Amino acid sequence: MPILESTYKAPYFFRNGFIATVYSGLIRKVEGLVQKRERITLLDGDFLDLDWSYSENKSQKLIIILHGLEGNAQRHYITGTAKIFNENHIDAVSINFRGCSGEDNLSFRSYHSGDTKDLEQVIQHILNATQYSEIYLKGFSLGGNVVLKYLGATEDIPEQIKAGIAVSVPCYLAGSAKELHTFKNKAFHDKFKSHLKGKLVIKKLQHTDMLNDEEITSIKTLYDFDNLYTSKAHGFKDAQDYYEQSSSLQFLPNIKIPTLLINALNDSFLSPECYPVKEAKNNPNLFLEMPKHGGHVGFFQKGGFYYNEKRALEFVQKV
Repeated sequence: MPILESTYKAPYFFRNGFIATVYSGLIRKVEGLVQKRERITLLDGDFLDLDWSYSENKSQKLIIILHGLEGNAQRHYITGTAKIFNENHIDAVSINFRGCSGEDNLSFRSYHSGDTKDLEQVIQHILNATQYSEIYLKGFSLGGNVVLKYLGATEDIPEQIKAGIAVSVPCYLAGSAKELHTFKNKAFHDKFKSHLKGKLVIKKLQHTDMLNDEEITSIKTLYDFDNLYTSKAHGFKDAQDYYEQSSSLQFLPNIKIPTLLINALNDSFLSPECYPVKEAKNNPNLFLEMPKHGGHVGFFQKGGFYYNEKRALEFVQKV
């Protein structure tokens, strides 16, 4: 599929990737969305919290939304998507990954960039409990990688899944991890590291045989975190093995339903490999859009809704 020419024009102030990223993550507000929480039990006995929001009239269409690293279903990039879809007669369910809904999950493991099994269980739960005839997937950053990997690596995707949208996706995890450790991303790196170490302190209280204070203190970088915890808790040899197995890039050629990937060229989290031009050109189902501006999940647009939200709605309406 030819690379899509983006129509996104960032206002002057938001052409700076850092400003676009920080404003959208810390300052933006989305008002008026009502969410209803549902807790489901997973096959391993752990739980996931799902936050539902509905269109005014009964809908046969649903969008499943996945957040990024250390996000949750109340982040405004999530609620913005849910709201615009609800206003256009499509219900929304926003997944809180394990340990991200305000309460630590039960098991030692949590979530990671390549975990498609929990998404599979959510989809199966929805198919068993509801009558939606059309389901769309939309993921941001880490959640976008999960969506792309699911669509490219899953053999039997339910027929109700009609389209995928992925935004600001580190589809080559090793390259993105390297970018996050550079000086330009120090503020973001340190914030993520602080949040993740804080969660390990809490998790250690319930899993004293799996973690100790000395190990947690030894974590100086996100790579250390992935090497000590993410890889070991989820069955990988080390951080590098986790990055290699979980990157969605290798699965993009196998995507068989219409899928839109929006990665801004000034996204400081992404390495050159995260712009899969060759894969998009060779797969008629993969639509790659690379706006010049937008930062990381920061596609500011006047009028309440962001560009990626309007673009996602437009994309599924044409499927």
